Amino acid sequence: WSPNGRKIVFASNRHAYTDNAKVDKKLLAQDPSRYIDLYIMDASGRNVRRLTESEGYDGGPFFSPDGERIVWRRFSPDGERSEIYTMKTDGTDTNRLTDLHAISWAPFYHPSGEYIIFSTNLNGFENFELYMVDVRGEREPVRVTDKPGFDGLPVFSPDGKELVWTSNRTPGKQSQLFRADWNDALARALLKLPDQSGPTARNLLPLPEDLDDRIHEKDLEAHVRALTDPVTEGRLTGTAGEKIASSYVARSFRSLGLKPAGDSGSYFQGFGFTAGISLGKGNRLDALPADSARPSGYEVGTDWLPFSFSREGEIPASEIVYAGYGLQAPGTEGQRAIDDYAGIDVTDRWVLVFRYLPEELSPESRQHLHRYSSIRHKAMVAREQGAKGLLVVSGPRSKVRNQLAPLKFDVSLAGTSIAALSITDALATGLLHGSDWTLEELQSRTDSNSETPGFLIPDVTLSANIVLERQRKTGRNVLGRLQVGPSPSQEFIVLGAHLDHLGSGGSSSSLAEDEERNDIHPGADDNASGVAAILEIAQQQAQLLSEGRLPATRDLVFAAWSGEELGLLGSAFWTDHVINPHDAHAGLSSRVIAYLNFDMVGRMQDAVSIYGVGSSSVWPRELEAANVPIGLAIQTHQESSLPTDATSFYNRQVPTLAAFTGSHTDYHTPSDTAEKLDYESLRDIARLMSKISTSLAARSDAPEFVESTTTPQGAPRANLRAYLGTIPDYASSEVMGVLLSGVKKGGPADEAGLRGGDIIIELAGRKIENIYDYTFAIEALKIGEANSITVDRGGKSMIFSVVPSSRD
Repeated sequence: WSPNGRKIVFASNRHAYTDNAKVDKKLLAQDPSRYIDLYIMDASGRNVRRLTESEGYDGGPFFSPDGERIVWRRFSPDGERSEIYTMKTDGTDTNRLTDLHAISWAPFYHPSGEYIIFSTNLNGFENFELYMVDVRGEREPVRVTDKPGFDGLPVFSPDGKELVWTSNRTPGKQSQLFRADWNDALARALLKLPDQSGPTARNLLPLPEDLDDRIHEKDLEAHVRALTDPVTEGRLTGTAGEKIASSYVARSFRSLGLKPAGDSGSYFQGFGFTAGISLGKGNRLDALPADSARPSGYEVGTDWLPFSFSREGEIPASEIVYAGYGLQAPGTEGQRAIDDYAGIDVTDRWVLVFRYLPEELSPESRQHLHRYSSIRHKAMVAREQGAKGLLVVSGPRSKVRNQLAPLKFDVSLAGTSIAALSITDALATGLLHGSDWTLEELQSRTDSNSETPGFLIPDVTLSANIVLERQRKTGRNVLGRLQVGPSPSQEFIVLGAHLDHLGSGGSSSSLAEDEERNDIHPGADDNASGVAAILEIAQQQAQLLSEGRLPATRDLVFAAWSGEELGLLGSAFWTDHVINPHDAHAGLSSRVIAYLNFDMVGRMQDAVSIYGVGSSSVWPRELEAANVPIGLAIQTHQESSLPTDATSFYNRQVPTLAAFTGSHTDYHTPSDTAEKLDYESLRDIARLMSKISTSLAARSDAPEFVESTTTPQGAPRANLRAYLGTIPDYASSEVMGVLLSGVKKGGPADEAGLRGGDIIIELAGRKIENIYDYTFAIEALKIGEANSITVDRGGKSMIFSVVPSSRD
């Protein structure tokens, strides 16, 4: 199994028994293992793909700790020798690690991912010993055991501190399991790998020395500079840089005496997420009949590309209908209605449409049609018309740099049930070969008259097989608990900030100029400033506790979240696993009495904004009392649903406060650097929130939760007028429909009977497969008119009646 449980790698000779197998049947009968190769498949058993094709036994595969590579043994065809190999999970980048001319087998990765342990009979035919080798095979393997007989099948414990293996070093020479402590530092020294135990290790940042017991600006700056060090590479979730930064925070927590509050007694909590998308093996697009103008097969990546939200799998040969720009838009005052599907039947056919909007539109018409021009919307319209697939061509009049739309990562990764492909002008020209139109003539006429009727393209059908790979990675939160009593308290307060940022390499969220987009985005304000604040508060509170001067009966939990930039992934994962996510009243609200959030708190201008004041009646008094000795300029805001980690708690009915000092021109660019922060104001903000957390920890009663009556600010609304009061879970990436993390109390959805955990699958007769479908469906609703809404609740379909109110 892969570390995230999504893939299985295995050995099989199934290909040798197919009708067209190119194997020696006599050799197969004598030694079936000769034709065993490696395969990979989804955990469901689907998408089986062969990875190796060499003669000789390939077997014993294991994934690397990050799930990016596979290690295995490969025997020579005669079965007399075997060596250790690694490769990427797609079968590329094969690397031979050993050249011992012996039987080397049973390889297994150390959890660091930097070296491999295996068994070999290099020292005698029947004397198998354990050896280790670096993952690049750059140095000679190093011997680990020295006992006559058999030592093999080694496996490390998940933390890498112990080794279990099979040995017959017993009085009766019978094989038994053995366990031993593992000395990683010595292993690294013998393999000449960087030492991970000292402060100069390449994956460790040294902790600041001589920190002040109080919250101090010089200490805040030291933390920010460490977190924005180039070695962290912008702290993108799931990368080595994120691990380096999270290790820094964990070691800081340990040095302060905070107890681990992560998984299995550690400071870390891992969570899997979809990090990107790429082409899988087996993509195919064929036109029939074929001729010189219309080849039988088109090359993926050159002639066509699927969109990230496309349906996958086989699409049988189907006819193609041209439908202009694929627009359906209602008329308004001064703008006529447009329906490019009028008079044509696209049922079970491909629809060929142009990519953008007609070129010859007035500014007013372009503005009117803009919301209907996205590929997502065009795919939805095609699906509603019964189409089997959508073909999108840029066209020669569009003057694009790249005719193919890129296979771009969509954070929501919400899919659709039809195929959706980007194709080149040349491919579209070939498809139109049997018609009366050239592509340029067709676009020219459509641009000048958007009512150009659609038509069935004669003499051609198109079939496809679409295979996409969702790239899964693991991020990790860092959690430490300041325990104020002899045992963990029943109730506690959480103080959190997101650790992650955009990394480097042209993130889609980057606002940098093109020439800087691939540079490291250090994220000093966003959000090294917030992490520095919680580290300083943790230090101050720990010091007060050690001196017996912390009047608290509730513990304080400090959290550095990851995945915030990708959709609040880390904080949502934590809250989802602390409570029953479908019952906001159970569990968490009786334990976490409040959440204090720090996101971009390092560049105060006129005042610090404190959001979430409407989530509890105690906040105005707490803020005023805490600020008396500090004198900060504060602007309070009632809103609680925000594009930051506080929303993960607010949606679970936890009172929240969120500090924010405002956006600036360096936001999401490589110029958000440490020297631009206002550390004195950051110090005062940290002191303010520290005082509030101390007060909360000592209160006799927990703050009551108040649901805000203001409109959520964190979710994209597409200028919607109709209001349902639903709170979609934007972090859910692979749900067909729209998963609700909650509903606004007293809102239309709440009154209709919807609740958190429901998955909306239909609204007002429109099928809902993703958040885009949902947004467009809401646009069509009328205020005060009842509409049916269908949800999936625990696998059961349920229909409710909802009456939209006005958002204005």
